[in-house]
Amino acid sequence: MTTLNQDIPLCVDLDDTLVATDTLWESIFVLLRTCPLCFLLLPFWILKGKAYFKHQIAQHVILNVAVLPYRAELLEFLKQQKEQGRTLILATAAHETIAHAVAQHIGLFDDVLANNEKVNLKGVNKRNELEKRFGYQGFDYIGDSKSDIPIFQAARTFYVVTAYKSLLKKLNYPAPEQIFPIPAISTFTWLKVLRAHQWVKNFLIFVPLLVSHQFFDIDKLIASVLAFIAFSLVASAGYIFNDLVDLEADRQHRTKCNRPFAAGKIPIQRSILFFFALLILSSLISLIWLPTGFFGMLMLYLLLTLTYSFYLKRKMILDVIILAGLFTHRILAGGIAASIYISDWLLLFSVFFFTSLAFLKRYIELLYLKDKNDEKAIKNRDYYILDIDFVANFGATSAYLSVLVFAMYIYSDAPTRYESPFILWLLCPALIYWTTRVWFLANRRSLQDDPVVFALKDRVSWFIAVFALVVMVLAK
Repeated sequence: MTTLNQDIPLCVDLDDTLVATDTLWESIFVLLRTCPLCFLLLPFWILKGKAYFKHQIAQHVILNVAVLPYRAELLEFLKQQKEQGRTLILATAAHETIAHAVAQHIGLFDDVLANNEKVNLKGVNKRNELEKRFGYQGFDYIGDSKSDIPIFQAARTFYVVTAYKSLLKKLNYPAPEQIFPIPAISTFTWLKVLRAHQWVKNFLIFVPLLVSHQFFDIDKLIASVLAFIAFSLVASAGYIFNDLVDLEADRQHRTKCNRPFAAGKIPIQRSILFFFALLILSSLISLIWLPTGFFGMLMLYLLLTLTYSFYLKRKMILDVIILAGLFTHRILAGGIAASIYISDWLLLFSVFFFTSLAFLKRYIELLYLKDKNDEKAIKNRDYYILDIDFVANFGATSAYLSVLVFAMYIYSDAPTRYESPFILWLLCPALIYWTTRVWFLANRRSLQDDPVVFALKDRVSWFIAVFALVVMVLAK
């Protein structure tokens, strides 16, 4: 171990070292959310060099450094060094506005070296600046990547924050003073990125098969299965995009702060590659094996989810309509994939039923603010605590309207596919019970965020689903 010398400053990198994220990529997604037109200028900015590129982004974006995922172990180590009288320098390739904001938030650093409009302080440039100020081996350094190797070579001693053994193999000179290990990305973490549990919503694609009593038509069943896979992949791509655009809001949420990107468990750069891989695979499945119309529905769904992520979700009422529409969109897409006609009754029922669930989601979020005695709006939403009664009323009304539509369907001449349609009346009290129950449970704080996820874990919901299937079989 190298003897501590209080005269030797300790220089610390920021991106992927002090924080488990890349502030440049975070700033780019904030720019996309707050100024989409400015986002179109990125190619022109990068042509003038990376320093100018970062400077222009910094002029248009204010990054909330207070919610960044700081590495707790490294922070504790820096506090100990500071208590021993060590001079701490934040030396980063991030823009100087971000670096100074981080230094002020942390309250440990004596000085800041960072990017400006002309100099990209990374790799050799950072090494040269540190040698200019402190001399060769006149400083210690904490870094994380191969771009830091020139700085490691010029430092008296160095520390590494990494999960990659390949980086350690390249350090074929004196070993690091200390390694701050990063847990490897587990399969479970990637599944959380995909939000595989949300794929249950895509089972709506099978609804046309079910209600048309063609579930055992092999060709249509295979088409629906392929449509389900394609929709699930593109939905996961949408979730990735939503998480990247919503990082700041997620980090301030009681449960969403544990999402992989918000917690800094997966690099943003990898998520972008994963996003495009999912889109390509989904497109290939739909173009090769499914009707052209389904591919159009798939791309429309992606467009709506992306638009929702950085614009529509912040528009009162419109966000609820879009959410409900995306559920109904799945049913329509399933009908196109399997070449099954979708009745107006089914569409009307779906619109009201899923509008109720969308309002329920907002109601749960408002309850959380109410419990905190917080009069502010939901982060990135246009709802305030004083709206909570309206949200509950509209949501419950939509639920009962869906039951009314179903009752009118039974009463009409429409259910010709059933030999005993009067048996379907048994579903009305079941629907009333389930929709009323989830609103009661939400008011009692027994639901977390998503009523669909709740239904997956709820035995009563499963019982009602099985009951509904039995009733449909008997009516048939």
